[in-house]
Amino acid sequence: MPELPDVVVYVEALQQRIIGHTLERIRIASPFLLRTTSPSPTDAQGSAVREVRRVGKRIAIGFEDDLWLVLHLMIAGRLHWRTGQIKLSRSPKNRGLAAFQFSSGTLSLTEAGSQRRASLHLVEGKAGLERLDPGGAEIFDIDLERFAEILTARNHTLKRALTDPRLFSGIGNAYSDEIFFAAQLSPIALTQKLKPEEIARLFAATRQSLKMWTETLRTEAGRDFPEKVTAFRSGMAVHGRYQEPCPRCQVKVQRIRYAANETNYCPGCQTGGRLLADRALSRLLRADWPRTVEEFEGLTRT
Repeated sequence: MPELPDVVVYVEALQQRIIGHTLERIRIASPFLLRTTSPSPTDAQGSAVREVRRVGKRIAIGFEDDLWLVLHLMIAGRLHWRTGQIKLSRSPKNRGLAAFQFSSGTLSLTEAGSQRRASLHLVEGKAGLERLDPGGAEIFDIDLERFAEILTARNHTLKRALTDPRLFSGIGNAYSDEIFFAAQLSPIALTQKLKPEEIARLFAATRQSLKMWTETLRTEAGRDFPEKVTAFRSGMAVHGRYQEPCPRCQVKVQRIRYAANETNYCPGCQTGGRLLADRALSRLLRADWPRTVEEFEGLTRT
């Protein structure tokens, strides 16, 4: 799922291309995409773009008359920019969900896979936009004291707390792995059991990691539209690097799998050598589940 760094770069690219330009036509190929009935998509046609902003993990395009088009890409949604018009096919192989033809070019939305999770809302005014905002704090708008207050309000795991959009804005599975690695904290550490110095370390790591990745993606895209948006990047320390050596201590990166998600971490740097229980395998092995990396390596060799 595109997170804060990815969405920021998308927003910046769109600001350069569509602000001041008119939306000439909207074409929607998937009936599952549009989640609102009023205003109608046709109400935005013929209007000029006044603003593009990030709302959590959503991209909001503001038009004249205070009408907002809000896109949530979810896990597999991606945006593409082409000058001129494009054909929008209903073929599943095409993956095209919608196309937004502006006077400066065409923005298209695709979604990989068979599940249709990406969404499009059209809302009116500030109140309509606020209803789509989960309300999480912007990490660059708060200080350490406020961060600690939000983080420890309830006793959740760090992974759950940092990725909860009602607590913190724009942080998801991928970048949270990198943040916990930078802070040298376990993803399942409980928020109310953290020491003040650990909270301070997490706050600094969150800001530094998100800033670094935003700058990296910005540089990577350059003047082009960002087309290589992915949850797995070669420069990541642990996310998507299961069984690869940690860049800091060389211990193999491990994972916790749950539903369709996976959390990656380094036992050597983050958990004091302890192997966190994987739900699927630990239920199967029960008492035989290895507690350390050494035990796990021995298990995989037998």
